[in-house]
Amino acid sequence: MAVMAKDKVMFVCENCGQESAKWIGKCPACGQWNTFKEIKVADTRKQAVATSAAASAGRQLRQNKVLRLSDISAHDDPRIDMLDGELNRVLGGGLVPGSIVLLGGEPGIGKSTLSLQTMLNISQGTANGERGALRVLYVSGEESAHQLKMRAERLSPNTQHPTPNTQDDNFLILCENSLEAIFEHVKEVQPELLVVDSIQTIATEDVESSAGSIAQVRECASALLRFAKTSGVPVILIGHITKEGTLAGPKILEHIVDTVIQFEGDQHYMYRILRSIKNRFGSTSELGIYEMLQTGLRQVSNPSELLLTEDHDGLSGVAISSAIEGVRPFLVETQALVSTAAYGTPQRSATGFDQRRLNMLLAVLEKRVGFKLMQKDVFLNIAGGLRVTDMAMDLSVIAAVLSSNVDTPIESGWCMCGEVGLSGEVRPVARIEQRIAEAEKLGFNHIIVPKYNLSGLARKKFSIELVPVRKVEEALRALFG
Repeated sequence: MAVMAKDKVMFVCENCGQESAKWIGKCPACGQWNTFKEIKVADTRKQAVATSAAASAGRQLRQNKVLRLSDISAHDDPRIDMLDGELNRVLGGGLVPGSIVLLGGEPGIGKSTLSLQTMLNISQGTANGERGALRVLYVSGEESAHQLKMRAERLSPNTQHPTPNTQDDNFLILCENSLEAIFEHVKEVQPELLVVDSIQTIATEDVESSAGSIAQVRECASALLRFAKTSGVPVILIGHITKEGTLAGPKILEHIVDTVIQFEGDQHYMYRILRSIKNRFGSTSELGIYEMLQTGLRQVSNPSELLLTEDHDGLSGVAISSAIEGVRPFLVETQALVSTAAYGTPQRSATGFDQRRLNMLLAVLEKRVGFKLMQKDVFLNIAGGLRVTDMAMDLSVIAAVLSSNVDTPIESGWCMCGEVGLSGEVRPVARIEQRIAEAEKLGFNHIIVPKYNLSGLARKKFSIELVPVRKVEEALRALFG
């Protein structure tokens, strides 16, 4: 009598991907409670049978061999031009054949719009004939073909009335949720690029759980990874963001894929930021900026001009900072409002800036400069809906808060950059020449910089006036007299 083999199970933490043979209440890796979920593991005996059958057939199991580092040829991987300068920058120069990329973002932020818009351009090729069109298969598990057609007409007017000579045949759409059916269509149409929107809606028959579970996401992503590596066809996965702000099935997907890029921004603002979280083929310090329009996403080549308003002259509480996100410099408008606390406990609120950093800067302003803000409400906002993590924003935050507190506007033509320490000193910042050049390009006349950054700096090549400071008091004296 044959005995049925019991399915092997394991438990995986939803937050960090930690694996365990039994259920644990608290994850030992990330410290979160009740995050372990049960998943089924493929039967190892079936794999052993397949291995023994291959060995009996005379196949050589050990195909790889040990190589010396000097024997390995180093060459740059060929890249696929995405016809999008911002996306190419974030990917490290383009899409690598055989790679698998995960694009994540909150619902409604524009993930499907970005991917559909880019795929439409790729399927049509370059206008001057430098590069031919690629055959793209767009798999949608969330929208119908009619919905995708309506969105494509909005993004690309050429698809409304296609002519017989157009290359629309290169853009193929498949509405399917079964992984096995997707691979059958892939074998039939032989695409050169595969897009899956989204990975949480795809399910395989090998796993009994529903689509979107950790087991399904893990198995489907692993199968797509094997397909990408064996066929050389790049795969782009679109993933959802959980309410905590992380990718659904997060660390499992991040470990499997080659590149993780995240689409960020506030739905109430027009700007979107594309960040690289993980990239095996490039740098993770790159940043792409888009503007959401009615006709789709527009690349923002010079974000400084869009992030600065022109009508803040004569208004207090506004300071301009020369910040750097990734490797791109741009000028950011910092807005502050200081008012008398209406209730007993003063409020501290920051939008687009670290709340704890704001509290520290307010303590420095009170202790080192002597301005009493204990009974004042302080509200800080980074204009444009951006979230900036650059430490060089410290000086503009203090200047904006003090400007609002004394109700005195900062003269136009002034911008600043500098990190503020706990003793009130202005510490040097990185990439000072790029910050100065960006301020000069946009017509600013004065820029406050840390004094230590001037050592070795060729000041003569800049027409903008450099105002070096060592302490916060010197910066405030230069701004307000």
